[in-house]
Amino acid sequence: MPDANAYWSRNLRYLGILLSIWFVVSYGCAIVFADALNAIRIPGTGFKLGFWFAQQGSIYVFVVLIFVYSRLMNRLDREFGVAEE
Repeated sequence: MPDANAYWSRNLRYLGILLSIWFVVSYGCAIVFADALNAIRIPGTGFKLGFWFAQQGSIYVFVVLIFVYSRLMNRLDREFGVAEE
């Protein structure tokens, strides 16, 4: 492996960025900005947007972040020559 420190450094950077996004969505949108988001209703359902983020939105974002992390790590593994074939 060319440089294990560079590999883990980039891996931790990816984790930090993705976990920060998840934190902002789950904590920020569902708790901090819930009152402001509740002024918006989801068309066709009538649900308030703050309620939706608290109940469903953060889960959807988490699932999307899992797929993003998987793609990023596959690309990183290929770049450093440690990909599983």
